Amino acid sequence: MSELDYKHVTAVLVDWIRDKITEAGANGAVVGMSGGIDSAVTSVLCKKAFKENTLGIIMPCHSSDKDLEDARLVADAFDIKYIVKDLGPVFDNFIELLGADSQTGDDMAVANIKPRLRMTTLYYYAARNNYLVVGTDNWSELTVGYFTKYGDGGVDIAPLGRLVKTEVRELARYLGIPERIIQRPPTAGLWEGQSDEKEMGFTYEELDRYILTGKATGDTRSKIETLINKNRHKVSPLPVPGRESII
Repeated sequence: MSELDYKHVTAVLVDWIRDKITEAGANGAVVGMSGGIDSAVTSVLCKKAFKENTLGIIMPCHSSDKDLEDARLVADAFDIKYIVKDLGPVFDNFIELLGADSQTGDDMAVANIKPRLRMTTLYYYAARNNYLVVGTDNWSELTVGYFTKYGDGGVDIAPLGRLVKTEVRELARYLGIPERIIQRPPTAGLWEGQSDEKEMGFTYEELDRYILTGKATGDTRSKIETLINKNRHKVSPLPVPGRESII
């Protein structure tokens, strides 16, 4: 697959983040820090773009203690200013209001509330500081729609949007992200034991090869293209009726 010059990638993405935020008339960046590799890389790039005006927000919501530890590890290692907001009580109250069962592990209707609460939190602090919300989605996730609509997909800019997951890992190594973060099994943290690859039904390496080369085995190709078609609405413009049809 691709061989990138990660010094060049870093310089380009840092300038891109700075330019996009400045063009918007904003003063800095808000990033959700989950303890995962994508949020680690994104937050470090933002810190390079806005040394004093990058705010990381760690938002546990009945999450693993390891997530909190790893998010703090990155923030401390790169001197990123951060705050911790436990959204668990808000989630519990909301679930009770809806009359839903919060114990149903893989109920996506319930699980997707968590990233949507995080999105709301990020935009609150962005508005308070005149910052933009910087997303952590990579090209692999965007291709198959592996994100929550109006959750982790609800962002202002997505600097990793044209790097596949395996490239994000290499960029993380170049940036000096702790190896334990790089080696973590990718997960959206929606429920205990949840993992990206288990849920998608194929590995990131297989997905990245498909994106970069168009190559995949028959079964994997079918699974990837099914997800692309199923989730196309997540990355397409909002559907509206044609003006010509109503006049």
